[in-house]
Order: sequence, then structure tokens, then C-alpha cells
Amino acid sequence: MNTERCKVAVLYQAQQPPIKDGITKPMKPGGYADSGADIGYALQQHGVAVITPVERPEVEKDFDWVFPDTVVGIERALGLGADTLWLNTVLFEGHPVDSFKRAGLMNVGQMAKNVDVYDDKVFTNRKLTIAGLAVPQSEIVEAATVTNYKTALPFPLVAKPIRGRGSIGVSLVTNPQELSETLRVMFAEDLYGTSLYLERFLPGEEITVTVMPPGGYTIKGQERKFEGYWSLPGVRRFNHDRGIAPYNGTVAVVNNSAVLTDDQEKQDVIQSLYRQCEIAANLVGARAPIRIDCRADEEGHYFLFDLNMKPNMTGASRPHRQDQDSLTALAARKLGWSFPDLLLNMLRQAWTR
Repeated sequence: MNTERCKVAVLYQAQQPPIKDGITKPMKPGGYADSGADIGYALQQHGVAVITPVERPEVEKDFDWVFPDTVVGIERALGLGADTLWLNTVLFEGHPVDSFKRAGLMNVGQMAKNVDVYDDKVFTNRKLTIAGLAVPQSEIVEAATVTNYKTALPFPLVAKPIRGRGSIGVSLVTNPQELSETLRVMFAEDLYGTSLYLERFLPGEEITVTVMPPGGYTIKGQERKFEGYWSLPGVRRFNHDRGIAPYNGTVAVVNNSAVLTDDQEKQDVIQSLYRQCEIAANLVGARAPIRIDCRADEEGHYFLFDLNMKPNMTGASRPHRQDQDSLTALAARKLGWSFPDLLLNMLRQAWTR
């Protein structure tokens, strides 16, 4: 795609996704308008025509840079001349963006129907397991059975939403009493629906891998064609809070993450992990970057424990957000990409319906 000719409008999440099989996905306050503004500003600063809802967007005002992902919001963006929609939002089957199929309209992001399916940790992890990929042991807890619930898994465990958002709502539980209280509170809050997910806690190192889709990319001034999915350098996570990486809105990832060194990346176990993540990306039909959180057990064997179809895409583009590089942006820097370089390479992979 010729990035010099396109006119990009960035969408943000303006609506709660519908309840799916009794499961609720919590909405991020602001609906990713912050990262949307980072994207819009960075693209504009690097020569891309960015369509905005106001004539002169102010650098610190998130909503000056993004359109709501509603029919009205998308129509307004297109009416102002946008020919490319950057889907920086949570998609689902029947999302308004699916109704815009005009010839030549390009999209940066995932297919809504794929996100709807693979945002479900239960379904996704079963599919990965069937494909022979390493996924932690898990089980599902229904609200109706929580009073006398007894797990078949060994402690410690991790309790989490089935359709989650980062580490929001994720808790480490070390004994039956903690489990009972954690489940009681999570169901009482009624934020995540009628079922929750339990999985084996992995005590080893945590690494996040961003997988890119096939296509043409510019890396260090050279054009490269990738026929299959490929991984950015892994990012090691540290300074966990009771075994769980803190939510990036609480602790910026630049303060608890580091890109793997060249020697670390050369290890067979890491190369094998990259291959597993690339197979997973192919299985879910990713059209844009996805992020996969992985963790090692006591023996150093890595497992894929969270596949995220919408990586948080914040970046240190605006002057007041210089500590806001996401995990994907950190990984891209090891490859030689600045945040704008990452975005321009993502824009090159835009697709049409």
C-alpha cells in the first residue's frame, strides 16, 4: 500500500461489546482514545494525511485525533475524506465497521469476526492445544457452581476473565480459601459475566511476543518480504505484583520490561517459542500485529497463556507521553523501528474487505 497517498482516520472504542454466551468484556475508560491519538499524531508528523474530527487537533487532547467506532463516527470520518480506517478498538461480530464495504476502503487491524471468536480464552486455548502448542492447564468456573467449588488443578492458580483486558481482574490464588473469596468477589462485581477462567500458575520468566502478519516491510532501510507470520524480538517482563504483571495503566511497561538481548534471542527455547507464537497467529488469521504473553514453568518450558488480538498500541510520540511505549513498540525499537516506523509498516499491511 502507498502510505503517501492514503488518508487515515483512527477509530476508538465508543461502545461496550455485546455480552457473548454470558461473558462480558470490560471496556477500557476512554476506549483507547489515548493510543489512538498517539497513532494519529505520529502518522501526521511523518507525512501521512490523518483525518481528524477537529480542524486543528491539539496535541494533548486525545479525542481531537480519533473518531468513535459507531456508524455515525465512521460516516463522519469517511465524509471528511478518509479512505483508510485504523481499527484501534475492540471489534466483535456485527461491529459497525463491517457494514462499510465500499470499494477501495482500507483497514488497519483485525477482522471483526476473528476477534469475536479468538477473544474467548477458552476457545482459543483449546484450538492452540489441539494444534500441539503449549498452553497451561485450565478449567472453567460457572457462577452457579461457585458456592462449593473445588478445583482439580494444583495451587497456586491464576483466576481471570474469559474475555479480559490486560491484567485487569487477574489474580493469583494460593489456597482453597483464597480461591473461594476471589471467585466470590469477581462474580459479585458482575464485571466479567457468568463464567471465569482458572489456569495453572507458571513461576518462571514471562516473555511477551508480538507477531506480525505476512507482507512487505522496511527494516533498516531495506525492503523485506515475509511470506509467513514473523516475530518481533521478545520482551521480558519483571517486577510482578504477586506473580502478575501489573496493568500498564498503573505501571508503564517501560518500567518493568526489557527487550531480550541478542544472546537470549539465540537460545533454542526462545526460537522455539517464536515459532509457536507464529503458528498461533496463523491459526487465528491475524491481519495485523497480535501480542502473545508466554511464561515458563519450573523447568524452563514456555507456555502461551494469553493471546491478545488487539495489542495495546500506545507510543512515545506526543511530548507529554514519552514513557508510554507499549510492549510492541519496545520490541520494534530492537528491530530498529521508531514508533512511527512501526506504524508506517503496519499501514503498509492495510487490507480491504
